[in-house]
Amino acid sequence: MGREVLAAIHELTEALIRVGHPIVTACRLSGYSRASFYRRHRTSPPPPRTVVPQRDRYQPAAISDEERACILDVLAGDENAELSVAQVFYRHLDTGHYIASLSTWYRVARDHNMVGDRRRQARGNPKKIPELVATAPGQVWSWDITKFKGPQRGVYWHLYVIVDIYSRYVTGWALHPYEDGKLAEKLIAQAATDNGGAPDYLHSDNGSAMISQPVSRLAGLLGVTLSYSRPKVSNDNPYSEALFKTVKYDLAFPDFFESFEDAHAYCATFFAAYNHHHRHSGIGYHTPANVHHGRHHEVTSARQTVLDTAWAAHPERFTTQPRAPRIPALAHINGKKINNHNNLSQTG
Repeated sequence: MGREVLAAIHELTEALIRVGHPIVTACRLSGYSRASFYRRHRTSPPPPRTVVPQRDRYQPAAISDEERACILDVLAGDENAELSVAQVFYRHLDTGHYIASLSTWYRVARDHNMVGDRRRQARGNPKKIPELVATAPGQVWSWDITKFKGPQRGVYWHLYVIVDIYSRYVTGWALHPYEDGKLAEKLIAQAATDNGGAPDYLHSDNGSAMISQPVSRLAGLLGVTLSYSRPKVSNDNPYSEALFKTVKYDLAFPDFFESFEDAHAYCATFFAAYNHHHRHSGIGYHTPANVHHGRHHEVTSARQTVLDTAWAAHPERFTTQPRAPRIPALAHINGKKINNHNNLSQTG
């Protein structure tokens, strides 16, 4: 039906309405669809629908500004600077106070960049930036000393730990009542003996034991190049710092140790489990011992066999064929930024 005919029918319908016929009757007499009549008779389009973005809508369950500020105050407390958000949440809950859910605490912390390390960081340093790269175990070791609290105020025991930055394997550790260069020399020499030789580089911070003459003399005898962090820049020694955080965030770690023997027993148990049972995310969820001793190849192959079997049995459960994770091709301290997806060990 042409436009002219439709226009004529519409005018006829309007004429019938003007002489007193209802719209229903006029449309029936003219043979015109009521929907077409209403659509053509409408003088202006309907107002556009106003859509309010989700973030601007009223949320009856949202926390108030005062509650948000309270969460931030608790997270910013000096006593909570070294604790995770979950740790702070449950410690605050144990005091008999509830502000919001744990997920809300994390959301507030993310909005204010407080999920990570909340300790005050050093700013600016003119010292040379250390740059080390390891492509295999035994090339670069990192070591540091941390303190364990004793049963009384002012009583501490010093934990010396050496870690291979490529495999994350703890090559040596010792617990002593004090920090001393000769004790460090003895530990480094023993670690070199136990691991079939000394590394090419030994990295540490600028503590008194690290820069002591016994350590420097031993490095010269072993042919090891000493590398040091910039003062007050903990990021220059990330592997040791991360390991100490893992040690002290373990659920079995107490607020203090009753005796030196208790602290030593804890270390012996922890490092045995860390080296031989802990699946480290930074090395493709292999154990440090497997990577350090080259056994991760067989583990990766066995994992891939299991994944291939699962893929063959139920391919509809996967978007892509699963692949066993591989270890990065290199580990570095202040080295060039690498993409782990593009720089993975092809044999790992």
